[in-house]
Amino acid sequence: MAAPVGLRNTFLAGIIGNMAALMVGSSMGWMSPTQTKLEAPDAFLPLTGDQLSWVGSLLALGTGLGPIPAGILADRIGRKWTLLGLAVPFLLGWLLEGLAEACLSVELMYAGRLVQGIGNGAVFTVVPMYSGEIAEDSIRGALGSFLQLFITAAYVYEYSIGPFVPYWVLVVLSAIIPAIWAVAMFFMPGSPYFLLAKGRKEQAVVALRWLRGTHDVDKEVLTIQEAVEESQRSSGSLRNLVATRGTKKALILGIGLVVGQQLSGVNAVLFYTANIFEMTGSSLSADVSTIIVGVVMFLSALATPLLIDRLGRRPILLISAIGMAAGQIILGTYFFMYEQDKASVKDIDFLPVLSLMLYVIAFSFGFGALPWAVMGELFPSNIKAIATSLTASFCWLLAFVITKFFSNLADVIGMSYTFWMFGVFCIMAGLFVFFWLPETKSKSLQEIQDILNR
Repeated sequence: MAAPVGLRNTFLAGIIGNMAALMVGSSMGWMSPTQTKLEAPDAFLPLTGDQLSWVGSLLALGTGLGPIPAGILADRIGRKWTLLGLAVPFLLGWLLEGLAEACLSVELMYAGRLVQGIGNGAVFTVVPMYSGEIAEDSIRGALGSFLQLFITAAYVYEYSIGPFVPYWVLVVLSAIIPAIWAVAMFFMPGSPYFLLAKGRKEQAVVALRWLRGTHDVDKEVLTIQEAVEESQRSSGSLRNLVATRGTKKALILGIGLVVGQQLSGVNAVLFYTANIFEMTGSSLSADVSTIIVGVVMFLSALATPLLIDRLGRRPILLISAIGMAAGQIILGTYFFMYEQDKASVKDIDFLPVLSLMLYVIAFSFGFGALPWAVMGELFPSNIKAIATSLTASFCWLLAFVITKFFSNLADVIGMSYTFWMFGVFCIMAGLFVFFWLPETKSKSLQEIQDILNR
């Protein structure tokens, strides 16, 4: 009976930890229904196109700033308590966005988006660390992939409610998420790796006994203790990010995966979703089409936890890269034909929606979820916080640039060449995985370090 109980407890802690991503997804998904309200002639706060682009992109900028302080806190007060503290910036952000309506202030809206972005960056930093350190080797990939699943679940929540309620109601309904999540997270155990690293062995044993559903954890405690002692022989400084072959390779792999994720063009595709549906002459409204895309993303992300520890990380990422590349290249080809002669695409007006769905499914299944799961496995515990922080910061600063300047790029080179460019990046991401990324399925964190150091 011990194994089923332990599996259940570990999954419960991993799922609740990953549910912090609901806060991320709600802050990201909030923009789509809200933008429509702010563009309306009778909007309480009519915004220009440039102001709207700042409302959208400041979230990504804040997400790029959040990982560094989150990594420092995760190493000082622990993964669990750092996660719990993240309810504060999200609640503060929703408060500021609510006050933006009351005070008719776009500056308060900017501030709310930036603060929530900082919380987002912290989630992307700390959740992979927590998931990777509480999981057994056989289910670590599944737990790590829940991050994208809950982000897409929150998208569906915002997309489904936002168009049909007033601005302030959506803010209140979004603020409920961090409040409820914090209560659930309070009762979860801390990371055994962190507790042992801080010399709190009794607390680590208690946490492991609950996670594994058995008192027989002495062997695992010893294994973790050895891994912690091995990693603590060098400090978690910037210099140690490149101190060994293994840490260098882990850093390259982590940055390479998140660069592939962002340069695949996900922000561009989501930004242009409503336009793509309109081009097909569909009778569906922009709100309904966005809900459809959100549901497809969620269902695709749902498959990843079920398959990741069976297929492995590499096959899923390779399938994802191929699917994303095909979707972007087909989409670019359609736009090229559309720009040359609108009549020539009359008989294939289904193609942009088809390619859009192909891209969304492939992204959510692989590159949307797995970079964060793999990142929780690659770095040794002494540099995990700082390495994850730097990688997440780089990822979201890149996302800020893409979100802010995507429209400008499309105006200069055209939509067709923009999507073709993203397709090329998807191919490069697949090649990166094929030639560089080792398979980490069912391997312990120490075994992964041994592989990287060979």
